[in-house]
Amino acid sequence: MPWVESRSDSFVARHESEDAEAVERLLDTLEAFRHELSDRFERPPGELAVVVHSRPVALDLAQPWLPVARRFAAPAARRYRAGWFSSGEIHMLAPAALERRASGVPGSLEAMRLEPLHELAHVFVGLNNPTLPPPFTLGSFRSYLRSAWLCEGAATHFAGQTPYLRGAITRRLHEGRKPQFPPSGRDAQLLGGTVFSLLYEGAGAEACVELATTPLDGEVATATRALERAFARPRLEIERDWRAHLTAFTAGA
Repeated sequence: MPWVESRSDSFVARHESEDAEAVERLLDTLEAFRHELSDRFERPPGELAVVVHSRPVALDLAQPWLPVARRFAAPAARRYRAGWFSSGEIHMLAPAALERRASGVPGSLEAMRLEPLHELAHVFVGLNNPTLPPPFTLGSFRSYLRSAWLCEGAATHFAGQTPYLRGAITRRLHEGRKPQFPPSGRDAQLLGGTVFSLLYEGAGAEACVELATTPLDGEVATATRALERAFARPRLEIERDWRAHLTAFTAGA
């Protein structure tokens, strides 16, 4: 299938010709979301390339950091690792491929459809937080894993995926050990967004942006200071409230 190019005001998409109509709709969605994030973050990106892959294996070959990140994720989170990002482009599965990747758990399809927004949110967060990627190197990937609760949590929250991950989060809580706070790199894809949803409930949207753009160095003490500043209370109280938030969040799953 030949590859073609589609354009919008802020994006240049490369994709297979059979995906042209779906990509046109995708670019409209990305433009609206870019406008929304540009109102929240100080530095918006310039023109971005969007590479749309029809098959997961093509995505993994094009972005070799993605399968590595997937290996570090909890099993319940791995299907949602369906895109990747760099300084000048984002890679994602075509809409039809994203839908095929969803599980039968309620919310999975909706969360998967929001994956392109997740990757665009990554670009905004990374551009406005000097300690987070992109770009990706061996060193920055290590930093990403240490601060993944912030990087993935912010992207999940701003993309609107958190409410749709209830089933996957419930599975994670039943399959593994008690999660750390803040969530480890293994749990960041699923549980990071719940840190931001708790913050949003108590302090609003601006506090979420401020936390997302707070520089981190991967150290526990630095993460603690960032959380205590964002929530305006001690870490132990935040953790207590977060665990209660998780319990309430998964109660109806």
